[in-house]
Amino acid sequence: MKPEAFHPLARLLHWLMAVLIVAMLFIGVSMVSDLSPRHPVLISLHKATGLALLVLVVLRIGLRLALPHPPLPRDLPPLQRFAAGASHVLLYGLMLAMPLLGWAMLSAGGYPRPLQLPAIAPHDLQLYAVLRQAHGWAGYLLFATILVHLGAALMHALVRRDGVLRSMWPGPLRRSE
Repeated sequence: MKPEAFHPLARLLHWLMAVLIVAMLFIGVSMVSDLSPRHPVLISLHKATGLALLVLVVLRIGLRLALPHPPLPRDLPPLQRFAAGASHVLLYGLMLAMPLLGWAMLSAGGYPRPLQLPAIAPHDLQLYAVLRQAHGWAGYLLFATILVHLGAALMHALVRRDGVLRSMWPGPLRRSE
């Protein structure tokens, strides 16, 4: 039997990661255009948050695979079912790829890594340039995917009123629908 809502830990991770990812996107954009005295603070915050997000996304993927989750509404058209599945695969992929690209970029550039993590790419400035560009473009793609995800959640909540958003909403479920 499928549950009505996501497990409370899955919901907690979802919302914690949502806040951290949005903060991270804004920190990243600010960081590349800010050469003020706060630049090193932004870089340190970006690295630490990226590492935290890497740990959280691995945990979240494990939970997603281990715990049952609510099914999509039965009357959802096949194309929307496909789009929901594909967008979640893209979101999870980007949430995993972004910190790994950042880590590889720091490794290739010879920069310090948080917690003295080992290098995962060889020191190569051409590779660094490619990874830096990939990290930036993946960030834009992540932001666009989040906007689509938010739009779909609002469509389920305000137009379809089918309980999809409620199944991930934090706190206890209310049986109003």
